[in-house]
Amino acid sequence: MSPRTLRAGVIGLGMMGRHHARVLRSVDGVELVGLADALGDPHGIANGTPVVRSVDELIALGIDIAVVAVPTALHEEIGLVLAAAGVHALIEKPVAVDERAAARLVEAFGSAGLVGAVGHIERYNPALRALRTRLDAGELGDVFQIATRRQGPFPARIADVGVVKDLATHDIDATAWIARSPYVHVGALACTKSGRPHEDLVTVTGQLADGTVTSHLVNWLTPFKERLIIVTGERGAFVADTLHADLTFHENGTVATAWDQVAAFRGVAEGASTRFAIEKREPLLVEHEAFRDAVLGRGDDIVTLAEGARTVAVAEAIIRSARTRTAVALAA
Repeated sequence: MSPRTLRAGVIGLGMMGRHHARVLRSVDGVELVGLADALGDPHGIANGTPVVRSVDELIALGIDIAVVAVPTALHEEIGLVLAAAGVHALIEKPVAVDERAAARLVEAFGSAGLVGAVGHIERYNPALRALRTRLDAGELGDVFQIATRRQGPFPARIADVGVVKDLATHDIDATAWIARSPYVHVGALACTKSGRPHEDLVTVTGQLADGTVTSHLVNWLTPFKERLIIVTGERGAFVADTLHADLTFHENGTVATAWDQVAAFRGVAEGASTRFAIEKREPLLVEHEAFRDAVLGRGDDIVTLAEGARTVAVAEAIIRSARTRTAVALAA
């Protein structure tokens, strides 16, 4: 496909939809031509852009691409309508409410020859992109463990899923992406303390196909925000703070010990720490540029629908593990 201006629409004008609309207005080669929400434009973000009430009306405006930012339960329905109309779509995460719905989206966009992407925005965080580059370059040596902590207060905007599908899917996708290896085992414990029907705290242990051990602590019950990914390996540990887009490397110490009993234990000592200077572009803008390039046939730096479906499968395994208090194996 030759470069051209893509006509874009946004479906759902909640918090994420409003951010998508804002960023789309600044993406080169993209023109925001329509917004859709059953409630209209209560937050006043249209700024002259037509606002319609349904996805069919949005399609009628002549769009090439669409962002789906409605509640998760509606992702499949709207995605299938867009695929049938020949519209490429960026669907917010999680891609669908369950594995079967995700599989139907994968099939619909694949058979239509359309680009379908999932909004796992952490992949576009500067700290994680720098981390993955350094891991690929072998700077850590063998990777032993990836641990994440994603904690904070309850977001009133979330009503249809619990922390596993809303928050933990960030860590599931980012961990498998960083390691370039899928999950093959998970075990989890969860609880509900806020009076809602969904879990609001979960702790997960897992293992990837390459042997990397993982752990994830996720909740909506902490009165401060924390977004950390810690990768421990042969030469030390990387700490990516995605809240502030910082990446730090803590290297193993090199001072030998003369104490025989201690020296016999193959542990490590504390070494120097380095916080890297990295370019910090807004992740949502980078995500939209990658989606645009994929639609135009000049890049493939997107989270595919198949990858999004895999993340949903892992999330469902975590929920199943927490409910049954048993470990769950997944196919690689």
